Amino acid sequence: MITPKNILVTIMLLIISKLSAYEIKRIEPPFWWAGFNNKKLQLMVYGKDISKLTPKINYKGIQINKVHRVDSPNYLFIDLLLKKDKPKKFTIKFNEAKKTVLKRDYEIFKRQKIDEKRETLNSSDVIYLITPDRYANGDKKNDEVSSLLEGYDRNNKDGRHGGDIQGIINNLDYIEDMGFTQIWLNPVLENNQADYSYHGYSTTDYYKIDPRFGSNKLYQDLSKEGRNRNIGLIKDLVLNHIGSGHWWMNDLPTDDWLNYQGNYRQTNHIHETVYDPHLPTSQKDLFTEGWFVETMPDLNQDNEFLSTYLIQASIWWIEFADLSGYRIDTYPYVDKNFLSQWSKRISEEYPNFNYVGEEWTSNVAMVSYWQKGSKTYDDYESFIPSMMDFPLQSALNKAIQSEERWDSGIRNIYRVLSNDFQYGDPYNLVVFAGNHDMIRIYSELNENMDLYKMAMTFISTVRGIPQIYYGTEIAMTSTEDHGQLRKDFPGGWPNDRVNAFIDMGLKSNQLEAKRFLKKLLNWRKNNAAIIKGNMIHYPVRDGVYVYFREYKNDLVMVAMNNNEKKMRIDPKRFYEVIKDRKSGKNIFNDKIYKLSKKVTIPAKTVTVLEIY
Repeated sequence: MITPKNILVTIMLLIISKLSAYEIKRIEPPFWWAGFNNKKLQLMVYGKDISKLTPKINYKGIQINKVHRVDSPNYLFIDLLLKKDKPKKFTIKFNEAKKTVLKRDYEIFKRQKIDEKRETLNSSDVIYLITPDRYANGDKKNDEVSSLLEGYDRNNKDGRHGGDIQGIINNLDYIEDMGFTQIWLNPVLENNQADYSYHGYSTTDYYKIDPRFGSNKLYQDLSKEGRNRNIGLIKDLVLNHIGSGHWWMNDLPTDDWLNYQGNYRQTNHIHETVYDPHLPTSQKDLFTEGWFVETMPDLNQDNEFLSTYLIQASIWWIEFADLSGYRIDTYPYVDKNFLSQWSKRISEEYPNFNYVGEEWTSNVAMVSYWQKGSKTYDDYESFIPSMMDFPLQSALNKAIQSEERWDSGIRNIYRVLSNDFQYGDPYNLVVFAGNHDMIRIYSELNENMDLYKMAMTFISTVRGIPQIYYGTEIAMTSTEDHGQLRKDFPGGWPNDRVNAFIDMGLKSNQLEAKRFLKKLLNWRKNNAAIIKGNMIHYPVRDGVYVYFREYKNDLVMVAMNNNEKKMRIDPKRFYEVIKDRKSGKNIFNDKIYKLSKKVTIPAKTVTVLEIY
């Protein structure tokens, strides 16, 4: 029997059913800021059948320019125009016909800093590179997160060991005391992969810190606590690919969101194809469009929605966490046109912001190709301010272990540096002896303390921005296995028998390395010639390489002796740099040298003199 009550119930059920057909799971970016030069903002809205709805905003100063519906019915891309640079909170209504079926609040915040006052990465800095999972466990409660696939297993060299952001915060005083002024963390965004997730390079959420490391708020706290100690925070950014566990992979927005979507092909890793003027276009594409591995889908930055998404996410983290720099992973693998677009957009909002790209090659021309201001054969400009100086790293590690001949030894360092004319700004390159992908430098140098000191002194005094991998300060060793070269920093876990933070249980060579590097870096921090000065060098003679750093009246001389015996050099050879200065003080032992006499440089050492 049909009654008015039954009819009412039926109608209500139909309404509820209709309403429940739609949902919003995500809006990204999750919030934004007023005061950017570019007034456009594109929102990615994700939820069941959301494309069937029409978004409406009734707020003065906010205008919807366009609504984009794409291949998946579960996405909407909303182009907003922010007409007034004021913080505001408003409501986005989602209508079916003229009826509002969903609402979502959105907020525009006030920017905390104007860019002119933002401190960024520069040549006065020394970068401390940390693999967060392997540095220090400051919060045991986040070792296991039920919503994530991989749990805690410190006994597995390739597993999650529990290091986190809180562990880094707890040891900022140590980092400051050592003389480091920037920290670069291997990626800390969510990596919800079944295994081998600790390294961070398989992003599964661009707006979320991995809960096993902490939270967005804790990452923000790390930046603030670092700034309080004059330590900046560099974010490791992956633009080229995502992890196969990314939430997109269950429902890709468009049919061309990925390269080789639905037809997996692996990259050939032949970097030269990007630059080769003789290569047909078909042979260039596989390098940039192929996937690293099947668990790292390659992003198609030609897709305008994806490119905008990546640019906005990059700006979002600079603003949210007050970053001092980016390190961009696998830089040449990314679409060239997108890289130019990305850099220009970052610089539009942050004209003084510094960021560095990774091009792993010993070829200077291939690295310089990307840096802003470099001359290129095809007039391409990626606009990136800095690059990792892999050619110098390769030359350094080989040179100090090689016999001095016309084609080997320390003269190869000179040869690499003589190619600085190819760079737009060689003083802004990041110099290093090792990183998270390389065998530990102390092991690379056969655990030779003299060579270790040579390498550390060189990267701390040559032009550029030094970067030092965590554990290098205590001469950590490793094999080539990634689980070994990224092993736990001693003292970062409760009940560690060795604690490098307080020198407990360190061997004599480790203490020697630590004291040496600490003294060197803290001296560098206060030396204007090193952090601001021009570099002048002389061709290698008799296995000794001499270069100077000069700023106004400050002058530092660096003499690298790569011989197995002591050598004597005549300062008169360098008269045009030294001029009328009479003496030099050794920064390591305070010994004074009269420049009217020959200076003895011990075997396999670098002598650093403050000239006055």
